[in-house]
Amino acid sequence: MITSITNSRIKRVIKLQKQAKVRTDERAFVIEGIKLFLEAPQHLIKEVYITQNFHEKFVEENSGIREKLMSSAYEIVSDIVFERMAETKTPQGIVCVLGQMEWGCESGIPFKEIRVNSAMPGSHPLDGYDSRCLYLILENLNDPGNLGTIFRTAEAAGINAIILNNGCADIYNPKTIRATMGSIFRVPFNYVADLIPVIMDLKKKSINIYAACPESAEAYDQCDYRKGTAFLIGSEAHGLQIETQALATQNLTIPMAGAVESLNAATAAAVLLFEAARQRRGSERKII
Repeated sequence: MITSITNSRIKRVIKLQKQAKVRTDERAFVIEGIKLFLEAPQHLIKEVYITQNFHEKFVEENSGIREKLMSSAYEIVSDIVFERMAETKTPQGIVCVLGQMEWGCESGIPFKEIRVNSAMPGSHPLDGYDSRCLYLILENLNDPGNLGTIFRTAEAAGINAIILNNGCADIYNPKTIRATMGSIFRVPFNYVADLIPVIMDLKKKSINIYAACPESAEAYDQCDYRKGTAFLIGSEAHGLQIETQALATQNLTIPMAGAVESLNAATAAAVLLFEAARQRRGSERKII
């Protein structure tokens, strides 16, 4: 049992929790809780730390947790040590260090591990951009919680991949990880320095780019998203950069009642993505 907070491994976990640079340098990140542990791909798990109470309560009684722990190198730590390691207010007694995801890339977009999704019939983009797929492009979205929520929502709506510029929040931020509720392990994503070449490449593959803009005259539910589609969403404070928005095929707005001027980025993404999913399900039924 590890009982000292000065233990080098414990100090490293704490740094991974708090410092983005350390996460980037080590290509690692930290997850907490039973749900994320059970959903984490086994090949990504590097280290597992649990409390004695967790061991007694779950390991001896829960076969699923026990079997996965047996496949991982785990250490029992004291309650005091665990309190320093954990970021959550009510920790469940398990913290894991994982290696970061590695998606195959072409022109800065992940593709090798993009999965077929039932919401997009026939889509299987193994060779880069695919004109049948649904993408989400995020620019300078710097709220970790919103970013994590977008990943969770995007998976539910049947997204194929998310592209982020480097001005976005760190997907491996502990707050972001928790907000994804495990979607980080299943939604392909990639950070790029410049979105403009990515958008240009998408357009070359006949993928329509729709920019979410409050001032647009085109209502979001008046467009056709059944073919290749990419939604472009900017920061809540400043919106999209002029140069980025200028590349859009069409600007979109979400009509709202009352005195509300705009929705937050996660909510706007949900509205757009689920409208695309609705249209695509309707298209599948017609084909059948």
